[in-house]
Amino acid sequence: MLTSLYVRHFAVVEAAEVAFGPGLTVVSGETGAGKSLLVDALMLLAGARADSGMVRAGSDRAELAAEFDLADLPAARDWLQREELDEDGGCQLRRVIRTEGSSKAWINGRPANARQLGELAALLVEIHGQHEHQALLSRSHQLALLDAYAGHDDLLEQVRSSAVQWRELGARMRKLSGGDDRDRRIELLRHEIGELEKWALPPAELEELEANHKRLANAGRLAEGTAGVVELLDGDSEFALRRALGRAHAELGKLAALDGKLTPLLELLDNAGIELGEAADGLARYAQDVDLDPERYTEVDNHLARLHELSRRHRLPVAELHDRLAALHAELTELEGAGDALEQLAAQRQRLQDDYASAAARLSDARTTAAARLGDEVSVLMAELGMAGGLLRAELEPAAGGEPDPQGLERCELLVSANPGQPPRPLRKVASGGELARISLAIEVATLGKDTVGSMIFDEVDTGIGGAVAEVVGQKLRALGAQRQVLCVTHLPQVAAQGHAHLRVSKHSDGDSTRTQIERLDAAGRRDELARMLGGVEITRETRAHAKQMLERAQTA
Repeated sequence: MLTSLYVRHFAVVEAAEVAFGPGLTVVSGETGAGKSLLVDALMLLAGARADSGMVRAGSDRAELAAEFDLADLPAARDWLQREELDEDGGCQLRRVIRTEGSSKAWINGRPANARQLGELAALLVEIHGQHEHQALLSRSHQLALLDAYAGHDDLLEQVRSSAVQWRELGARMRKLSGGDDRDRRIELLRHEIGELEKWALPPAELEELEANHKRLANAGRLAEGTAGVVELLDGDSEFALRRALGRAHAELGKLAALDGKLTPLLELLDNAGIELGEAADGLARYAQDVDLDPERYTEVDNHLARLHELSRRHRLPVAELHDRLAALHAELTELEGAGDALEQLAAQRQRLQDDYASAAARLSDARTTAAARLGDEVSVLMAELGMAGGLLRAELEPAAGGEPDPQGLERCELLVSANPGQPPRPLRKVASGGELARISLAIEVATLGKDTVGSMIFDEVDTGIGGAVAEVVGQKLRALGAQRQVLCVTHLPQVAAQGHAHLRVSKHSDGDSTRTQIERLDAAGRRDELARMLGGVEITRETRAHAKQMLERAQTA
């Protein structure tokens, strides 16, 4: 669960650190105070797009950090371990947003990208925004919602995997049985293999060919240059090194006769003379043996030219052309043996189709059962939320086409009747804005708690309701808080009274700047805040008494 959230220079918040506990935590405050900033901060830590407008005026950057306890979140722990971002069983998300619009993120102190933030956050928190009910109008979303409610992930994966593999085998079979295209491909492969077998070389031979080309291309320079070096070492000139060394040896011999300490140095000159002679002889032989064969150079140059031409054609470096042979041979073998391969693939595909049919049938049964259960549960909740006599049905229709489909054999359409006596019609056609918000809330309440996410965040999803309906919403959220951590931004006292903990967001201005403050309320503070929410600007004894009653009723419910 979320244990703490720290924000600094974020929007109108100068600095705030909030600790969170289990259960339902409600967040309230006057309109415009910035109640949703906590949700915005968590969404940014979950990888949402950032911009410079989120940085507090006068600051160069905004900083956000959240810490989570992963004791009951094995999926998050496994993800951190796979990504090598785990750290002593804890989890910290941190993000810095700069005024120029750039941002950086860290997970447990290590740099992270938006993908990693999003994947990890999906295992930690589930955020329900003010306008999320619009997603219910999508039929694909409705099917996904039904599947999430039913909790048959294993069946879904079996159906998806069988259908995907079935389609992949179909693509391979079409490629193998391509008729004229197949014949042309075989002909092309044979031609390409022949060329590569003739010209492509293993790495060692290619290296030798390139060295030979370089040597042959510079043969004249090499012969002339080495001959010149021989002349410097052992030529007829009095300045040749070997002659100069001989003179030096003779002079040092005379001196060594006078002082034996020079004898070792004389030996060094002897050795130098021997090595100089060997070098001169070796260079002389090299100069005589340099290959000045133009025909051999043309042959090597042509070989390299063909290799570069093949490199451009295959879009591969010259050094990788030899390895390309293996892939082309494998493809040719597969195409030439297409008859046997097609029979094997057809048998595999039939087995996959049988597996798909079995899994899809079980998924259909599970969806049918879940659809009836979801319809009944949401219909009851609609009545509790002020839509007496209303009902919802999750209707399953056959999917178009007869091929295995990764989504299964059916599609889902949510049908709703908001008033008694009206026949159910598609949700996207009949619900008004207010009705849609309440139906969405009923569906959310019915489907909540079906996953393993530790924290659920609600940003004013109670908009458009009030009175007894609001109290029911609060009770549902409090009951959910008994199962997992819930954070709810609300403007309704009936919802706020149900919280196990209460945070108040307030805005203060000193003339030059505006600051938002976040504080945890004690019992007296909660009573006064509920009284404000009930009575507005002027708080009377009666509103305080009403607030006290609401809190007492929520604690004893």
